[in-house]
Amino acid sequence: MDLFDVVRREPISSAIPDGSKIPWNDPDFSRRMLREHLTQDHDAASRRSERIERHVAWIHDTALAGNPGRVLDLGCGPGFYSDRLTKLGHRCVGIDFSPASIEYAREHASTADLARGYTLADILTTEFGAGFNLAMVLFGELNAFARSDAANIVEKAFRAIAPGGKILLEVHTFGAVRAMGRNDPTWYSSEQGLFSDSAFICLMEHHWDENTRIATQRFLVIDPKDSQVTRHAQSIPAYTDDEYAEMLESAGFTDISFHATMGEDDEQPAATDDATAGDEGKQPTFVIVTANKPGRDES
Repeated sequence: MDLFDVVRREPISSAIPDGSKIPWNDPDFSRRMLREHLTQDHDAASRRSERIERHVAWIHDTALAGNPGRVLDLGCGPGFYSDRLTKLGHRCVGIDFSPASIEYAREHASTADLARGYTLADILTTEFGAGFNLAMVLFGELNAFARSDAANIVEKAFRAIAPGGKILLEVHTFGAVRAMGRNDPTWYSSEQGLFSDSAFICLMEHHWDENTRIATQRFLVIDPKDSQVTRHAQSIPAYTDDEYAEMLESAGFTDISFHATMGEDDEQPAATDDATAGDEGKQPTFVIVTANKPGRDES
C-alpha cells in the first residue's frame, strides 16, 4: 500500500478487511508493545506502577476478601497484576498471546511456580484449567473480541472457576466506546513507537456504527523513507450495563455488581447506562463488574 492507496481508500466502516487487524502476537509488534507496557510515561498500554498497586490492593481486599486463592489472569500482559498478587500470597496463572510480554513475565516472576504459570496462548482458543477462586479480564481486554467470542471467553471462565469463586471484568463503558468511534480524524509523527522501530507518521480514522454499536479505529502508518503505508484496524463492541449482566447471567454467574473503579474514587465519573446518555462532559472509560459462581468453594 502506498500514498495513492491512502487517497483512494474506502471509507472506514465496522467491517475490517482481512489481514488488517493489529498484529498483537507478531514478535516485533509484541516487542514494541512491551516497551509501551513498561514505560511510566503514560497509562495507555499498562498502568503506571502506583495505579497498579492500588488496583491490586482492591482485588486482594475487596474481590478476594483478603483470602489467598488461585487467580486466573486472562490477557495478563507482562504479569504486573499477577506478580503483585503472588506476593500477597495468591497462586496465579496468566495467559496472553504476546510472546514478548510472556517472556518478560516469566523472567521477572516472583516465584518459580508463577513463572511456570505464565502461558503463551490465545484466550479465545485455549482452555483455562479449573479450580480458580478468581478469574479476571482487565483493561478492556474483553472488548477487543467480537460479541460471540467475548461470551465464549466468559463461559470458559465460568467453567474454570471453582464453586463459590468470582469473576472480575474491567470493561469499557458504552459511552467510552461510542466516543472512540466519534473521534475526529487525527495524525501524529514519532521517531519510534508501537507501529515501527524507526520514524513514521500515523493517520488515525474512527467510525461509529449505530446499528451494530461497534467503534472501529483505522491506523494508516506511513514510512517516510519510501512512502509505503501499512494499515491496521480494530473494532470495539459497545455494551450497556444490562448487556454485560446478561452475558454473565447466560454463562451461569449470579450476584452481579458494578463498581465505578478499583479503589480510585476520583479516577472517573460514576458509571451510568451510557446507551442513552449524551456525549457532554467526561464519560467514564471503564466499569468494573464482579459476579459469583454459585456453590461452595471446596478448595
